Amino acid sequence: MTNSKSPRLRTVEKVKPPFQLNKFPRDFHLLLAKEIVYLLATKGKAVLEGAEWEEIFANCIGATWKPSNIGLDDVALENCAWGAKTVKAGNPHTQKKIRLISGRNSPGYSFGTTKISNADPNKLGEEVLSIWNERVSSIRQYYKHVRTVVLIKSNDLKKIAVFEFETIRYEPELYSWLWNKQGNLEGYSKQDKLHRFTWQPHGSQFTILEDVPSDCLCLQIKSPPKIDKNIVIENLGFDDKWVTIIKKNG
Repeated sequence: MTNSKSPRLRTVEKVKPPFQLNKFPRDFHLLLAKEIVYLLATKGKAVLEGAEWEEIFANCIGATWKPSNIGLDDVALENCAWGAKTVKAGNPHTQKKIRLISGRNSPGYSFGTTKISNADPNKLGEEVLSIWNERVSSIRQYYKHVRTVVLIKSNDLKKIAVFEFETIRYEPELYSWLWNKQGNLEGYSKQDKLHRFTWQPHGSQFTILEDVPSDCLCLQIKSPPKIDKNIVIENLGFDDKWVTIIKKNG
């Protein structure tokens, strides 16, 4: 997202990730398409959110799905961990920038900061980023590579785009902060003056603005017919004996 470069680390460079950034395994696109077709056929609704996307991504790369409270290591494979995010867009294939809700960063809880509305925006912004940075550092103790994988989806799931980026720390001295008209805190890169973060005092929601890379994987998927529920039940050989009444009202 930023133009600042992360330092080269010998220990990290010696340990190769499962695959290069945005160079998904050969059959990834087909496995992903099958998962979405199955979802549409069985659900009958184009609904794909957080935990379900985490599990689908894990299945598609042969990784382990292990939902995390931190949200940065929901998927793990060898020496690499991923946080998984979904975002809606009118046309995922042409989307250039997205907003990623990236947790609740509370300076009040973490630093005991009070009177948020009167706080110095730069000091408060530094605290918000420090909370994020601490989360990233805690995950990097266990994984040499930490990434975020994003699914950009249309409302009907016929168009999707998938990309990864390195989950990094953001050095506070590279950003300046101000309050916007809505009473939210916005962080800007000092280098290019672009809006990079938003933090909402009510709820402490932290949002990162991320550029969509040019090598983003874009797919168009044909919607399948919905599977008839009664046919599925019949094919399973459902029997009344499958049901045992443990307690009955009345």
